[in-house]
Amino acid sequence: MGRPWDVDDSLWELIEPLLPPWPDKSPGPRPVPDRQCLQGILFVVHTGIGWEDLPQELGFGSGMTCWRRLHRWTEAGVFDQIHQILLAKLNAANRIDWTRAAMDGSHIDAKKGGAGTGPSPVNRAKPGSKHHLLCDGNGTPIYVLTSGANVPDISRAVDLLDGYPPIAGRPGRPRRGFEVLLADKGYSSEAFRQACRERGTEPIIPKPKTPGIKGLGKLRYVVEQTFALLHQFRRLAVRWERCLDIHDGLVSLACALICWRRLIKWTDQRS
Repeated sequence: MGRPWDVDDSLWELIEPLLPPWPDKSPGPRPVPDRQCLQGILFVVHTGIGWEDLPQELGFGSGMTCWRRLHRWTEAGVFDQIHQILLAKLNAANRIDWTRAAMDGSHIDAKKGGAGTGPSPVNRAKPGSKHHLLCDGNGTPIYVLTSGANVPDISRAVDLLDGYPPIAGRPGRPRRGFEVLLADKGYSSEAFRQACRERGTEPIIPKPKTPGIKGLGKLRYVVEQTFALLHQFRRLAVRWERCLDIHDGLVSLACALICWRRLIKWTDQRS
């Protein structure tokens, strides 16, 4: 088994065509190959070290080289595209559970501030962010948004439903809506319930000051598992990037890797 930051040939075949070409007459020395830069980015994402601490002896180039490539690829939407491609492949393999979805939010510290941060209600008002996550019934990450830590979950709920492109991979039109949405009392709003139904999704959300819906916690547990997988990438468990787009690009990359692992596991089980 390779190192977690290694990019195997089959994954690279999917990613390479998405990367913007390097200018033919760019000034300066010959750039570090894209594949090595991607592995350097993955090294930082997995280990959580600072960009300036990336060991050059690993052959990934300097941390700033990898950061600049990351910035360039984020602007081109590379990581969002690979996430969507892998979701389509999982859908083609019938590995997306369209019968239900779950959403929730999770706080993280934001050490350097920046856009998408705010006083954390769970950490003495220190700067923090919140990941808002939508996953399917299997815990596959469908879409993640980042906001300030003080932003209520309900305020980004409709954005989670509408923010991702329809998922292809099956005959007919690409699909977006899930049959049922599971969420906790933080999402209790008649306006949001109506928004779900307008999108063909039945909300199962307990109301405040009422007993919880029996068995809902067991069904919703997949979203907590997905957060655990996402935050195993140490660079995402604590936010260090001041630029929100860079942080979100790393989140999309992590979601794509989770999808890739599930696709490989399913392929290995069939063989």
